[in-house]
Amino acid sequence: MNLNQYIDHTLLKPETTLAMIEKLCHEAKSYYFKAVCVNPFYVNRAFVLLKDSNVKVCTVVGFPLGANTTETKVQETINAINDGAKEIDVVINIGLLKDNNQKLVLQELQVIRSVCPKHIILKVIIECSLLTTEQKIIACQLVTKAKADFIKTSTGFANGGATVADIKLMKANIGSHVAIKAAGGIKSQDDAMAMINAGATRIGTSNGVAIILGKTVNNSY
Repeated sequence: MNLNQYIDHTLLKPETTLAMIEKLCHEAKSYYFKAVCVNPFYVNRAFVLLKDSNVKVCTVVGFPLGANTTETKVQETINAINDGAKEIDVVINIGLLKDNNQKLVLQELQVIRSVCPKHIILKVIIECSLLTTEQKIIACQLVTKAKADFIKTSTGFANGGATVADIKLMKANIGSHVAIKAAGGIKSQDDAMAMINAGATRIGTSNGVAIILGKTVNNSY
């Protein structure tokens, strides 16, 4: 297994500087990670830094609360793609989901999917720690109906991150075309392997280098 190809090397902290983005991209190229995940402001810089590599640029939309208007999320998505992003991680409207307003949640995801060309990977963050089991299952169904490419566990900004139980629940309730990204609190190689063994095919973490080197760190994301 090439564990490095499961990792989205991530830096989404509010205090992120350009120097930190440059370091992130250098590490991603050095360790052959699948992607870097950065905030929208840094997408174009990451794209330039990684254009001579196979590392993809991923960014977040509606992050971290999911409560932006649909119009805002759509424009964020379009801007990110124009800046060079190949993968979009959008936060579902968590409040609408908890209100069981499945129609509006699905409509939003479908509109965002519609502005993503076929080669753009769309991942939907559902923030598992804020949902009941029933709500997680409904989220899996909506993400499947919206024809997203991935469902993702967490933003890393709420209380609680990825769990093996959530990965297994997702695996049992998503469509065959939907993959799983585990993110939040993955701090070691053992953590990453537990998520992969449960069904995840991507690992979102700021600890990519430490994980590859077999170290354990204390970062939250």
